[in-house]
Amino acid sequence: MVRKIIKIDEEKCIGCGLCADACHEGAIEMVNGKAKLTREDYCDGLGDCLPACPVDAISFEEREAPAYDEAAVKEAQAAKKAAGKLPCGCPGTQSRVIKREAVSEVAACAPVTSQLQQWPVQIKLVPVNAPYFDGADLLIAADCTAYAYANFHQEFIRNRITLIGCPKLDEGDYAEKLTAIIAGNDIRSLTIVRMEVPCCGGIENAAKRALMESGKFIPWRVVTVTTDGRLKE
Repeated sequence: MVRKIIKIDEEKCIGCGLCADACHEGAIEMVNGKAKLTREDYCDGLGDCLPACPVDAISFEEREAPAYDEAAVKEAQAAKKAAGKLPCGCPGTQSRVIKREAVSEVAACAPVTSQLQQWPVQIKLVPVNAPYFDGADLLIAADCTAYAYANFHQEFIRNRITLIGCPKLDEGDYAEKLTAIIAGNDIRSLTIVRMEVPCCGGIENAAKRALMESGKFIPWRVVTVTTDGRLKE
Protein backbone atom coordinates (compact mmCIF):
# COMPACT_ATOMS: atom_id res chain seq x y z
CA MET A 1 0.00 0.00 0.00
CA VAL A 2 1.04 3.63 -0.57
CA ARG A 3 1.17 5.59 2.68
CA LYS A 4 3.03 8.32 4.55
CA ILE A 5 6.22 7.11 6.21
CA ILE A 6 9.42 8.71 7.49
CA LYS A 7 12.60 9.08 5.46
CA ILE A 8 16.05 9.42 7.08
CA ASP A 9 18.82 11.31 5.27
CA GLU A 10 21.95 9.35 6.23
CA GLU A 11 24.23 12.13 4.97
CA LYS A 12 22.74 14.59 7.47
CA CYS A 13 22.41 12.08 10.34
CA ILE A 14 24.99 12.68 13.10
CA GLY A 15 24.17 9.50 15.01
CA CYS A 16 22.86 11.19 18.15
CA GLY A 17 20.11 8.59 18.64
CA LEU A 18 17.47 11.11 19.69
CA CYS A 19 15.08 9.94 16.98
CA ALA A 20 15.37 6.33 18.20
CA ASP A 21 14.52 7.55 21.71
CA ALA A 22 11.49 9.45 20.38
CA CYS A 23 10.16 6.51 18.36
CA HIS A 24 8.06 4.68 20.93
CA GLU A 25 7.15 2.03 18.36
CA GLY A 26 10.77 0.95 17.92
CA ALA A 27 10.82 1.46 14.16
CA ILE A 28 14.18 3.28 14.28
CA GLU A 29 17.44 1.73 15.45
CA MET A 30 21.05 2.88 15.49
CA VAL A 31 23.13 0.89 13.01
CA ASN A 32 26.86 1.61 12.65
CA GLY A 33 26.39 5.04 14.19
CA LYS A 34 23.50 6.05 11.93
CA ALA A 35 19.72 6.08 12.42
CA LYS A 36 17.92 3.48 10.31
CA LEU A 37 14.23 2.78 9.72
CA THR A 38 14.58 -0.95 10.35
CA ARG A 39 10.88 -1.82 10.66
CA GLU A 40 8.60 -0.04 8.21
CA ASP A 41 5.59 -1.88 9.63
CA TYR A 42 6.37 -0.32 13.05
CA CYS A 43 6.29 3.25 11.69
CA ASP A 44 2.88 4.82 12.30
CA GLY A 45 3.64 7.83 10.08
CA LEU A 46 2.87 10.36 12.83
CA GLY A 47 6.45 11.64 13.00
CA ASP A 48 7.24 11.88 16.72
CA CYS A 49 10.86 11.48 15.66
CA LEU A 50 10.95 14.60 13.42
CA PRO A 51 11.15 17.31 16.11
CA ALA A 52 13.70 15.22 18.03
CA CYS A 53 16.27 15.40 15.22
CA PRO A 54 18.66 18.37 15.75
CA VAL A 55 19.83 18.46 12.11
CA ASP A 56 16.52 17.98 10.23
CA ALA A 57 17.64 14.66 8.81
CA ILE A 58 14.11 13.17 8.96
CA SER A 59 11.19 14.00 6.70
CA PHE A 60 7.97 12.44 5.43
CA GLU A 61 7.46 10.75 2.10
CA GLU A 62 4.61 8.89 0.48
CA ARG A 63 5.59 5.55 -1.02
CA GLU A 64 4.87 1.85 -1.13
CA ALA A 65 5.31 0.45 2.38
CA PRO A 66 3.84 -2.25 4.62
CA ALA A 67 0.80 -1.20 6.66
CA TYR A 68 1.37 -0.09 10.23
CA ASP A 69 1.06 -3.20 12.43
CA GLU A 70 -0.07 -1.98 15.84
CA ALA A 71 -0.40 -5.50 17.24
CA ALA A 72 3.19 -6.34 16.28
CA VAL A 73 4.42 -3.10 17.85
CA LYS A 74 2.71 -3.83 21.16
CA GLU A 75 4.06 -7.38 21.13
CA ALA A 76 7.60 -6.10 20.51
CA GLN A 77 7.28 -3.47 23.25
CA ALA A 78 6.11 -6.13 25.73
CA ALA A 79 9.00 -8.41 24.76
CA LYS A 80 11.56 -5.62 25.25
CA LYS A 81 10.07 -4.70 28.60
CA ALA A 82 10.20 -8.33 29.73
CA ALA A 83 13.84 -8.53 28.63
CA GLY A 84 14.70 -5.36 30.57
CA LYS A 85 15.32 -3.24 27.50
CA LEU A 86 14.10 0.33 27.09
CA PRO A 87 11.74 1.19 24.19
CA CYS A 88 14.31 3.37 22.45
CA GLY A 89 16.37 0.27 21.64
CA CYS A 90 19.70 1.93 22.45
CA PRO A 91 21.89 -0.50 24.44
CA GLY A 92 23.70 2.44 25.97
CA THR A 93 20.62 3.34 28.02
CA GLN A 94 20.05 -0.08 29.56
CA SER A 95 20.50 -0.29 33.33
CA ARG A 96 23.18 -2.69 34.47
CA VAL A 97 25.45 -3.38 37.44
CA ILE A 98 29.21 -3.66 36.92
CA LYS A 99 30.90 -5.68 39.63
CA ARG A 100 34.43 -4.67 40.58
CA GLU A 101 37.05 -6.28 42.76
CA ALA A 102 37.47 -4.62 46.13
CA VAL A 103 40.20 -1.96 46.30
CA SER A 104 42.04 -1.22 49.52
CA GLU A 105 41.36 2.14 51.14
CA VAL A 106 45.06 3.06 50.86
CA ALA A 107 45.13 2.36 47.12
CA ALA A 108 41.87 4.21 46.58
CA CYS A 109 43.25 7.31 48.31
CA ALA A 110 46.54 7.39 46.37
CA PRO A 111 47.01 10.88 44.84
CA VAL A 112 46.44 11.17 41.09
CA THR A 113 47.59 14.18 39.09
CA SER A 114 45.35 15.71 36.44
CA GLN A 115 46.84 15.85 32.95
CA LEU A 116 44.41 18.46 31.60
CA GLN A 117 46.29 21.21 29.75
CA GLN A 118 43.59 23.75 28.88
CA TRP A 119 40.14 25.11 29.72
CA PRO A 120 37.33 25.03 28.63
CA VAL A 121 37.03 21.51 27.27
CA GLN A 122 33.44 21.39 25.95
CA ILE A 123 33.36 21.50 22.14
CA LYS A 124 30.51 24.00 22.33
CA LEU A 125 32.50 26.36 24.58
CA VAL A 126 36.09 26.10 23.36
CA PRO A 127 37.30 28.94 21.07
CA VAL A 128 38.09 28.14 17.45
CA ASN A 129 41.53 29.74 17.73
CA ALA A 130 43.65 29.58 20.87
CA PRO A 131 47.43 29.45 21.54
CA TYR A 132 47.21 25.91 22.89
CA PHE A 133 46.09 24.60 19.49
CA ASP A 134 49.48 25.51 17.97
CA GLY A 135 51.31 22.22 17.33
CA ALA A 136 48.73 20.34 19.38
CA ASP A 137 47.91 16.65 19.46
CA LEU A 138 44.13 16.89 19.62
CA LEU A 139 41.85 14.61 21.63
CA ILE A 140 38.14 14.58 20.78
CA ALA A 141 36.29 12.44 23.30
CA ALA A 142 32.75 11.52 24.21
CA ASP A 143 32.31 12.80 27.75
CA CYS A 144 31.38 9.39 29.22
CA THR A 145 34.76 7.92 28.24
CA ALA A 146 36.67 9.63 31.05
CA TYR A 147 34.26 8.18 33.62
CA ALA A 148 34.26 4.70 32.11
CA TYR A 149 38.01 4.24 31.55
CA ALA A 150 40.05 4.48 34.74
CA ASN A 151 43.40 5.51 33.24
CA PHE A 152 41.94 8.11 30.89
CA HIS A 153 44.13 11.03 32.02
CA GLN A 154 47.41 9.15 31.66
CA GLU A 155 46.62 7.38 28.40
CA PHE A 156 44.59 9.98 26.52
CA ILE A 157 44.56 13.47 28.07
CA ARG A 158 48.30 13.51 28.82
CA ASN A 159 50.18 15.70 26.30
CA ARG A 160 47.01 16.39 24.34
CA ILE A 161 44.52 19.23 24.02
CA THR A 162 41.14 17.86 25.07
CA LEU A 163 37.71 18.51 23.57
CA ILE A 164 34.65 16.67 24.86
CA GLY A 165 30.99 16.41 23.94
CA CYS A 166 27.91 14.20 23.88
CA PRO A 167 26.15 13.93 20.50
CA LYS A 168 23.06 12.49 22.20
CA LEU A 169 22.55 15.44 24.55
CA ASP A 170 24.14 18.45 22.83
CA GLU A 171 22.13 20.32 20.22
CA GLY A 172 23.46 20.67 16.70
CA ASP A 173 26.39 19.14 14.86
CA TYR A 174 30.03 19.38 15.97
CA ALA A 175 31.49 19.02 12.48
CA GLU A 176 31.42 22.71 11.50
CA LYS A 177 33.28 23.89 14.60
CA LEU A 178 35.74 20.99 14.57
CA THR A 179 36.46 21.73 10.91
CA ALA A 180 37.28 25.34 11.79
CA ILE A 181 39.58 24.24 14.61
CA ILE A 182 41.48 21.73 12.48
CA ALA A 183 41.65 23.98 9.41
CA GLY A 184 42.66 27.13 11.29
CA ASN A 185 45.33 25.69 13.57
CA ASP A 186 48.51 23.62 13.37
CA ILE A 187 47.06 20.33 14.63
CA ARG A 188 49.64 17.52 14.55
CA SER A 189 47.45 14.49 15.23
CA LEU A 190 43.87 13.55 16.11
CA THR A 191 42.68 10.93 18.59
CA ILE A 192 38.94 10.17 18.81
CA VAL A 193 37.73 8.31 21.90
CA ARG A 194 34.12 7.13 21.98
CA MET A 195 31.94 4.71 23.90
CA GLU A 196 30.80 1.49 22.24
CA VAL A 197 27.13 2.59 22.33
CA PRO A 198 25.63 3.46 18.90
CA CYS A 199 24.81 7.10 19.69
CA CYS A 200 28.52 7.76 20.22
CA GLY A 201 28.97 7.26 16.50
CA GLY A 202 27.86 10.87 16.21
CA ILE A 203 31.06 12.27 17.68
CA GLU A 204 33.22 9.90 15.62
CA ASN A 205 31.41 10.81 12.39
CA ALA A 206 31.63 14.53 13.14
CA ALA A 207 35.38 14.34 13.81
CA LYS A 208 36.05 12.32 10.66
CA ARG A 209 33.95 14.71 8.59
CA ALA A 210 35.77 17.69 10.06
CA LEU A 211 39.13 16.18 9.23
CA MET A 212 38.04 15.51 5.64
CA GLU A 213 36.48 18.94 5.15
CA SER A 214 39.52 20.71 6.63
CA GLY A 215 41.56 19.54 3.64
CA LYS A 216 44.42 18.52 5.92
CA PHE A 217 46.17 15.16 6.11
CA ILE A 218 47.16 14.40 9.68
CA PRO A 219 47.52 11.11 11.59
CA TRP A 220 44.28 10.04 13.29
CA ARG A 221 42.84 7.06 15.15
CA VAL A 222 39.62 5.99 16.85
CA VAL A 223 39.59 4.26 20.25
CA THR A 224 36.42 2.65 21.62
CA VAL A 225 35.69 2.21 25.34
CA THR A 226 33.26 -0.50 26.43
CA THR A 227 30.48 0.24 28.90
CA ASP A 228 32.30 -1.79 31.57
CA GLY A 229 35.44 0.35 31.18
CA ARG A 230 37.74 -1.59 28.88
CA LEU A 231 39.41 -0.58 25.61
CA LYS A 232 37.74 -2.45 22.78
CA GLU A 233 40.13 -4.34 20.56
